[in-house]
Amino acid sequence: MPNLPDVVLWSIPAFVLLTVVELVSYRIHPDEDAAGYETKDAVTSLGMGIGSLGFDFLWKIPILAIYTAVYELTPLRVPVLWWTIPLMLLAQDFLYYWQHRGHHVIRILWACHVVHHSSRKFNLTTALRQPWTSATSWPFYLPMIALGVHPAAIAFCYSVNLVYQFWIHTERIDKLPRPVEYVFNSPSHHRVHHASQGGYLDRNFGGILIVWDRMFGSWAGETDKPVFGLTKNIETYNPLRVATHEYASIARDVRAATTWRERAGRVFRGPGWQPAQASQASQPAQPAQPAQPAQPAPAGTPSPAPEHAA
Repeated sequence: MPNLPDVVLWSIPAFVLLTVVELVSYRIHPDEDAAGYETKDAVTSLGMGIGSLGFDFLWKIPILAIYTAVYELTPLRVPVLWWTIPLMLLAQDFLYYWQHRGHHVIRILWACHVVHHSSRKFNLTTALRQPWTSATSWPFYLPMIALGVHPAAIAFCYSVNLVYQFWIHTERIDKLPRPVEYVFNSPSHHRVHHASQGGYLDRNFGGILIVWDRMFGSWAGETDKPVFGLTKNIETYNPLRVATHEYASIARDVRAATTWRERAGRVFRGPGWQPAQASQASQPAQPAQPAQPAQPAPAGTPSPAPEHAA
């Protein structure tokens, strides 16, 4: 097994230090245009992060078993050397892009990832707001295992990607120099990703590199001020409800569905998907054909009171 460092564990002191620095910066130089910090929100994000550590440990047991089985079956082997590690990081970042994009466009996957977008704040504690059902990510990295990358190397690359994304969850850093913004994910790009405006939705999925978004048509630059959160925000700071609210919504929609086609759509289509009949029902009614002119009422007859709009 490759002897690779635990990147997340070694980064915890930096997480704490940078969060304190950001928090103090808001105290010293408040910014009315920034979402800033809110105590309940920050505590919820921290709670979600701590909880994810425990749940991730449980999910890793079956995932590691599957990865190990595939690794043993493939005859290929990629050695862990100084020059192969950058290539593995590049491959993992490419697959992360598709993992991230998939978790935005398939509702059952979105139910996991929505946790990370549920805060209406955007600060370094938001980066710690992680899901408790992250077992939905492992299939995206099977190609690397099948090509002979050791499961421990996958875990290392994923940790590096996760640690990189910590610092981009901030409003205190403006746009970086153009060459950096063109290649790498940045706070500006990630603010767009966390925004709930229509033009910003489902944009900037990259982890370390933003070039994947430029290549596959999902990039958007930061122009209007982002409004953070969900299109339909949740009104709770309860970590259990934050972790499970979309699964509960899916269950309600599946129970209310009238066909198997609709049930499948509620689970596997996009988060905003509606069945055709519901979409048609939501359309305004077509105006009726004009009626024949009514005969004028006799003089002095009171006119009927107008109806109130629904």
